[in-house]
Amino acid sequence: MRLHVKGKNVEVSDAIHDYAERKLGKLAPQLADPTHVELELAVEKNPSIADNHVAEATIWTKGPVLRAREASSDMKASIDLLVDKLERQVKRYRQKRRHEHERHHERANGVTPAAATISSTEGTMIVKTKQFVLNGMSPEEAVEQLELIGHDFFVFRNDESGEINVVYRRRDGDYGVIEPA
Repeated sequence: MRLHVKGKNVEVSDAIHDYAERKLGKLAPQLADPTHVELELAVEKNPSIADNHVAEATIWTKGPVLRAREASSDMKASIDLLVDKLERQVKRYRQKRRHEHERHHERANGVTPAAATISSTEGTMIVKTKQFVLNGMSPEEAVEQLELIGHDFFVFRNDESGEINVVYRRRDGDYGVIEPA
């Protein structure tokens, strides 16, 4: 596991770097070798925010990118909370991969996908499927639609690129666009 620690509005001391490396090192046995972890430590300058020590991590795995963000009044506590959250995400990711492997194995042995789905009672279930027409629009129009429907995200076809994009509301109240690479 390769770890990169950077600071925003804070000097990352050797003690904090070593602490983060030791704590995040717990995840290494559960992740594949070429995993890259980026940890950003920040101190919010707003005096009205009590939990101003923020730890945010991004883990690039062979599969999905795992992200977590935690804040508290102490940097070490933020790192501890962050590692706890990441451990839960890694566990969920590994279970999902294990279940996918089991379903693939069951299909290879002649078990129908419906029977495999019924036998799997652990984890989350998809309870609703929606289908809709993707209209071409600009990201600004998509933000307007997002506001109208009151959801946290909106899927649309970008007029300029023709690609499917997602516009979403960020924690800070602004908006973001997800585009395929």
